[in-house]
Amino acid sequence: MARSTLKQAALSRRLLFLALTMVAGCAPLKARSPSSTGPTPDEAHHETVVRRYFDEVWSQGRLEVLDELLAPGYINHTPSTPNPPPGPGGLKPIVAAFRVAFPDLHFTIEDLVAKDDRVAVRVRMEGVHEGPLFGIAATHRRVSVEQINIELFRGGKIAEHWRVTDELGLMRQLGVVR
Repeated sequence: MARSTLKQAALSRRLLFLALTMVAGCAPLKARSPSSTGPTPDEAHHETVVRRYFDEVWSQGRLEVLDELLAPGYINHTPSTPNPPPGPGGLKPIVAAFRVAFPDLHFTIEDLVAKDDRVAVRVRMEGVHEGPLFGIAATHRRVSVEQINIELFRGGKIAEHWRVTDELGLMRQLGVVR
């Protein structure tokens, strides 16, 4: 019985050694694979567009930049803003409303991943609630809320947008709900 256990242990060590050798041997191949050489030119462009979107449009309130960054038929799939009109014109009143509600509104990009025609970005929205926001009077409270956004690109511009915001956290920070 002990002899069988020793054989199994020796076999297990050999298999472990073989598996580790194979993994280590594949590491140089992975290092040279095209997918690990950095973003493609399109992916780098998409990253730049998304950074400008949050910096220039949302943090600075430059609504005219939307005409440059968004496709004419841009679609906003955000559940909390059902069926806004397509195109940059559909997003401008939403951004403007947030800029009135939070004059010091600032977005910080926490994570950003670009792959092919999509960019996923996790951002933090911060500001002091100084004006009305969709029927909520100014509370003069500072908020800090996370969002996850996915942007789909066509022709170098954002064509479709999906966003999930911690809206319950926002309402709690504003004191609207407990």
